[in-house]
Amino acid sequence: MENIPDFFSRLPFFEGLKQNELNDIAAIAVKKHYSRGENVFFEGDPGHGFYVVVRGSVKIYKESFDGKEVIIHICGPLDQFGQVAVYAGMTFPASAMAISNTEVILFPRLEFLELIKKNPSLALSMLSTLSLRIRQVTSQLESIALKEVPGRLAAYLMYVMYEQNDQEQIRLGISRVELAGFLGTTPETLSRILAKFEEEKLIKVEKREITILNLRDMEVLVSKGRF
Repeated sequence: MENIPDFFSRLPFFEGLKQNELNDIAAIAVKKHYSRGENVFFEGDPGHGFYVVVRGSVKIYKESFDGKEVIIHICGPLDQFGQVAVYAGMTFPASAMAISNTEVILFPRLEFLELIKKNPSLALSMLSTLSLRIRQVTSQLESIALKEVPGRLAAYLMYVMYEQNDQEQIRLGISRVELAGFLGTTPETLSRILAKFEEEKLIKVEKREITILNLRDMEVLVSKGRF
């Protein structure tokens, strides 16, 4: 990993901080490693701090009473999660699990609050990032409620393409089971829709590599939400 203060300078919520301020943040940071399938924390655990992904990926999820898993968000490098704990001082409202070999940095709550007292602009940056996450979750819920599964899948693939610098060949960072959970459907339904997308010449699938063949029709599918 690169020098920790240099890494922090690339995080949006630490943007504009001076070198001595980045050094103060680095002094409280704790590096942690998790294997694929290992939980970072569980829903209901004490909110002891928040995390930033250095490498790998983490899924934020909830389980229903019947054991069904609903994925709320997939976090990749530079993403933060668990930040509600910093402000609320309550338990984590959802669980977090590494979905690949993952390295994260933990910012302990009490130590970070002390830094906020010294530099209140940190709180504003954190709140801005948290607001963006709320908008993302709201958009996801609207997508699940208003779009059929083909529209949800198309929207997700377009989002990944955007995240990967508009490359029409994209790589999924999660398994089909995890993607199905994220889209609020079953793996079987997801497989059928992927096959339908290929049949319609919208995409080409090779394991976790997906090439978008017809960008215009994919955009129409996102807009309409169904075939």
